[in-house]
Amino acid sequence: MAEYDLKVAVIGGGTGLSTILRGLKRYPIDLTAIVTVADDGGSSGSLRTDFDVPPPGDIRNVLVALSEVEPLVQELFQYRFTGQTDLAGHPTGNLLIAAMTNITGDFASAIQKLSEVLKVRGCVLPVCNTPLCLCAEYDDGTIIQGESLIPTVDKKIKRVYYTKKDARALEEAVEAIMEADLVLLGPGSLYTSIIPNLLFSEISDALVKTSAECVYCCNIMTQPGETNGYTASDHVRALHEHAGASFVDKIIVNDEELDTETYERYYDQKSDIVIIDECNLQEMNIEIIKSRLVSYNSVGEVRHNAKKVAATIFSLLLDIEEKREG
Repeated sequence: MAEYDLKVAVIGGGTGLSTILRGLKRYPIDLTAIVTVADDGGSSGSLRTDFDVPPPGDIRNVLVALSEVEPLVQELFQYRFTGQTDLAGHPTGNLLIAAMTNITGDFASAIQKLSEVLKVRGCVLPVCNTPLCLCAEYDDGTIIQGESLIPTVDKKIKRVYYTKKDARALEEAVEAIMEADLVLLGPGSLYTSIIPNLLFSEISDALVKTSAECVYCCNIMTQPGETNGYTASDHVRALHEHAGASFVDKIIVNDEELDTETYERYYDQKSDIVIIDECNLQEMNIEIIKSRLVSYNSVGEVRHNAKKVAATIFSLLLDIEEKREG
């Protein structure tokens, strides 16, 4: 196998995307990250309001995750100002992305320039080149506007959508999906990190038409305000409904129990383990890949084990190459 022959496009946002990319970048693959631009909270929300640029937060985390520079440079990019000044709460990286966008006049171009500075392993693309406002409609007809507010409403989400109807996906993102050998979605917040990427018809059409295997890495836990009570098949069904067609070929699910203390802490926060309803997934013609995926961050939060997910993805890629050569 020649290095970088196999192409992987990873779609998502939030901490889930950057976590998985840290594992994948160690493999000999041509890697493209397609990142949501729906965030409107914190520093990202402030910068998009003040400078009319897409939110830089998720992009910043992905750039750092794929960076090959010295740790001190990464630390500088992630440094967040404190105190009572106007800069308080802003990470240096967000400010640099906003500044480079003004210099180049283009968000995607700014990201590519900073990718060179940070020696990014792979390609980082915003799904869209303009700031967008994400809305949610709930089962009872309630509508909320703003990505950061969507999880705060304790109701079942019917759909999410953008207020800007004519927004178009970045052409390079569509090309990355069409040219990929494997497309990975998730893990991450279903309605505010993953599905926002599917709201562009160009992206949804590409996911349906691509010859790549489309793999969904399902969340380990349900998310309060987004996926209360959701099973694994409920997650996939939401993806398909927003894309307007079925496209997921395989699903990676966690097959490891949590320790009692962690489980009870999450349960008290109205979060539970995502049930793997195999019969429903099989009826959807989705191949189920089980693995022990539980990892914990420094404050005891449940996360995917990036090394194990990456190893699973690379194994799938080797199968794809074997079939191709056969």
